[in-house]
Amino acid sequence: MRIPLSWLREYAAVPADATAEDVMAELVKVGLEEEDVHRPTDELTGPIVVGQVLSIVKEPQSNGKTINWCEVRVVPEGTEQTLTGDGIDPSGVQGIVCGAHNFVEGDKVVVTLPGAVLPGDFRISPRKTYGHVSAGMIASVRELGIGEDHDGILVLSTLGLDPEVGTDALELLGLYDQAAEINVTPDRGYCFSIRGAAREYAHATGTAFTDPAAAVVVPPAAPGGYPVRLEDAAPVYGTPGCDRFVARTVRGVDPTRPTPPWMSARLRLAGIRSISLVVDISNYVMLELGQPLHFYDLDTLSGDIVVRRAAAGETLRTLDDKVRTLDAEDLLITDDSGPIGIAGVMGGASTEVSAGTDNVLIEAAHFDAVSIGRSRRRHRLPSEASKRFERGVDWTVADIAAQRAVDLLLELAGGTVDDAVTDVGQAPEPRVIELAADFPARLIGREFTNEQIRGTLTDLGATVEEMDGGYRVTAPSWRSDLETREDLTEEIIRLIGYDTIPSSLPIAPPGRGLTRVQQQRRRLLNALAAAGLTEVLSYPFVSEASNSVFGTPDEGAPPASVKLANPLSAELGFLRRSILPGLVELAKRNHSRGFRDLALFEAGSVFLPDGGTLGSESIPPLGIKPDDDVLDGLHSGIPDQPLVVAALFTGHETAPSAGVIPRVWDWADAVDVVQLMAQVTGVDVVVRQGSHQGFHPGRTAEFSLRSGEVLGYAGELHPKLIAAQDLPARTVALEITVDLLFEAAADVIVARSLSTYPPATQDVALVVESSVVAGEVLETLREGAGELLEDVSLFDVYTGQGIPEGRKSLAFALRFRAPDRTLTADEASAARDAAVALAAERHGAVQR
Repeated sequence: MRIPLSWLREYAAVPADATAEDVMAELVKVGLEEEDVHRPTDELTGPIVVGQVLSIVKEPQSNGKTINWCEVRVVPEGTEQTLTGDGIDPSGVQGIVCGAHNFVEGDKVVVTLPGAVLPGDFRISPRKTYGHVSAGMIASVRELGIGEDHDGILVLSTLGLDPEVGTDALELLGLYDQAAEINVTPDRGYCFSIRGAAREYAHATGTAFTDPAAAVVVPPAAPGGYPVRLEDAAPVYGTPGCDRFVARTVRGVDPTRPTPPWMSARLRLAGIRSISLVVDISNYVMLELGQPLHFYDLDTLSGDIVVRRAAAGETLRTLDDKVRTLDAEDLLITDDSGPIGIAGVMGGASTEVSAGTDNVLIEAAHFDAVSIGRSRRRHRLPSEASKRFERGVDWTVADIAAQRAVDLLLELAGGTVDDAVTDVGQAPEPRVIELAADFPARLIGREFTNEQIRGTLTDLGATVEEMDGGYRVTAPSWRSDLETREDLTEEIIRLIGYDTIPSSLPIAPPGRGLTRVQQQRRRLLNALAAAGLTEVLSYPFVSEASNSVFGTPDEGAPPASVKLANPLSAELGFLRRSILPGLVELAKRNHSRGFRDLALFEAGSVFLPDGGTLGSESIPPLGIKPDDDVLDGLHSGIPDQPLVVAALFTGHETAPSAGVIPRVWDWADAVDVVQLMAQVTGVDVVVRQGSHQGFHPGRTAEFSLRSGEVLGYAGELHPKLIAAQDLPARTVALEITVDLLFEAAADVIVARSLSTYPPATQDVALVVESSVVAGEVLETLREGAGELLEDVSLFDVYTGQGIPEGRKSLAFALRFRAPDRTLTADEASAARDAAVALAAERHGAVQR
């Protein structure tokens, strides 16, 4: 909402020297948001004066144009020119070349003298053109920045003006005014008017407020006005679409009269284009009082006006010259010819006021916010009227706004008003709110006196009655947002000042903090980030095919998935059973933008229905706490949602640089990340050759707990999948159910004690059948070596010369250490031999 300061000063005590910035600073105190400042003189500076054309000499040019060589008096005759500077003629008569032809000798015009600056940083100076020195310019409204008309210059008589020559044109046209623009939140719709903004300024500054509605004298209602019927057969949520309709008739108006400069200047500063006098009056009253109006050409109406819902198949050509197909929920203004307007949104073209209009019917109605909002969105037709109706308009101001429009029409456009008045509808019940005396203090955290509570609510416009232990407050008619005691309390502290609310830091209760699982999750994710992986977030919506590939390790029938009732896309109609499809899409997007060396991870929930019924048969009623059986039924319809961590690697571990050959990510990196996750949580995991339809058949590791529960998989993605998704070859990934890790983790992870004694290392090479898994042999060696074994690792697998066909050699490094002594070579050898013996017994291993 833009607030011209000259307009605001009529109803609030704004200091004469206050700027738009000063006004916004005050309005911020009462919760309004500052947006911008609009000041014509920021782009328009003088000398710009009223001039009178003394002579016009038409001079045809070789290019086919005819220019006017004009002499224009810019100071009163017999008066000396007080301005000086290059191009200023001391005689007070300027020679000016002009290409427009819509003026004659004797016309008074706006002259921009040398030294003036017009919008767009267009500087006026004497210049030689068409054989003359043109010292100034006769301006059009577009050149002055006050309109779009560029067909001819501005002749002041067309505005009904006859000022003295030499008058400051900026002051004459209201261009010294300025406007403060504020952002109006949806609950403060009354601030979409000068009336509301002036009231808020008075609240902020404690100064006097003059209600513009109180200055309008509304005559007693007289019967016989234009017939209007309210027939809403299908109210939205049971609320009638129109609960008041005021109509007034003014006859014999002259719509061709110009809009006064003061009115057009205020409308322009408020952000509304001046169109014609009659239309400008309707907009002016709307901005002043907050009540949208609509003017009809009375002679185009046929029969009674009926406010009703649209019928199937009805159409309407609106004022923007578009034919709109109406919905059964649209609230319409109709007559015998059919729809003549979408109520509260936009009128119809058939009853539009034009230059030939003699008689005007004024509509000032009150419409339901929901009905107007839905029609506005349905037809994508925002308007100044709908913006106000959607946020709530004062029910009581309709007849006042209609009378204000009548007064302006009679004053500016002539004509006579019919005594008969149409005013139909049912007044709403005033909203009464009970407020306990101690409630504001309990809610805000500071004490309020009785005078403060009564005073602020009364200043707000409410009626306050004291009762036992509190107050009975009748909300003002323009504050449809005040419904509860909390709303009243907010208004009290808003007007007293948010800065008076005491502030204190909360004290954390002892013995609380992150839960065990929260600590484990934070530790795990921090470790992955510290290891060089980048955390990302993908959508949980996937296709059925993605769930079939990644959602289960075995090929076959698609696994049970949660299907969305209203998906964002038909291709993404299911909740994910795996995080990997989202990581694949993120990798593809990054590759398409040139980022190919990726190490991504994501932690999130997956959705694993058990095949039973999802959701519940019915929704529990509102306002009643569900019992345990109902809650159990709701929970049983929710699928299992374990926390999963997945990662995906493409490209190289490091970027290429001088002297560095980058290493390509491989399956071992994915395995190492899972081992890191196990180490961070303190869980001992088992790694073995695995099989998953989304991974490479021979390069997949399966991870499980010692108890046998499968944690997940890691390795290269399946080559067919890589090709189908256009990913780099050898793309590797992992996916682990970390909820199982957290359940298996100890509450406290105790670090192993470090021995200060030297280790004893022993290497052993064992020949086994090719089908024997190296990991199983390693676990056997760990078990057979006993307590002295500190670590065992596989460092070589060999097949070839010296090894029988169908067998392989596995080389292991064993490290022994005792916590209390230095081991002898015999002790280390004995432990190694025990490990080799157990491997021979279980796997048929033969030491090389």
